[in-house]
Amino acid sequence: MTETPPIDVHLFDVDRIHLVETAEPPLSSADRVARDRVWEAALRANPTLFDGPVVACAGLEHTGPRCVLLSWTRITYRHYALRRVPGAGAKALPSLFVNVLQPVDGGRVVAVRMAPSTAAPGRWQLPGGSVEPPVDGEPLDASALAVQASRELAEELGISVAPRALRLWVVTRGENGSIGLTYRAPTLSEAAVRAGFTAAADAERARGREPELDDVMPVRSPKELADLVGPHADYLAPIVRRYVSGASKVP
Repeated sequence: MTETPPIDVHLFDVDRIHLVETAEPPLSSADRVARDRVWEAALRANPTLFDGPVVACAGLEHTGPRCVLLSWTRITYRHYALRRVPGAGAKALPSLFVNVLQPVDGGRVVAVRMAPSTAAPGRWQLPGGSVEPPVDGEPLDASALAVQASRELAEELGISVAPRALRLWVVTRGENGSIGLTYRAPTLSEAAVRAGFTAAADAERARGREPELDDVMPVRSPKELADLVGPHADYLAPIVRRYVSGASKVP
């Protein structure tokens, strides 16, 4: 059994989200040099790290019942190296990601395990990933976030769900202030989930790439979740607890 230490993860019920782009806060030249030094050291240790464009959260506030305003900014992944710079960690913006709660028959929810070649080897979490910035003048809005969540589900689990069929279910604030937007998908059978997972993994290998995930496991309780060996994403236990406690019955 994996003993997961308690982490202070906050969950917010949300129906509507409004997004506003802001500029990245400026850094001193000393902080930039220190950040780049930490990033280059991490890259030497793990050459698969990718300094691509990504979205960070610049602020989150409630504007009404179950409504939030999310300010976001464009950065690259090396920005998060600030967390490991003495005296500059507080300047690192919180990460922003989408994930999908995939219910399975029997009152269960799907947990997935990251492959050894990823940045979080062996970690159990929900299918999902970092929010990507829009291109070609497209907006980053609620519809675009649902599209990204739908794409993550298709890429990682081989499950095709139209973005309009995904419902924003809860927002989490966890480690380093990271903000997660959790969407709920329609319920599927375990057989359908496992078939999709196998097909997605086979497709990745056919392209000469290692799949991001190496296992899936439907769980119906925090106890079953705790039995999954390996590290767990900080939000996973609170979300599973929320789902099985009765929130899953909300239409």
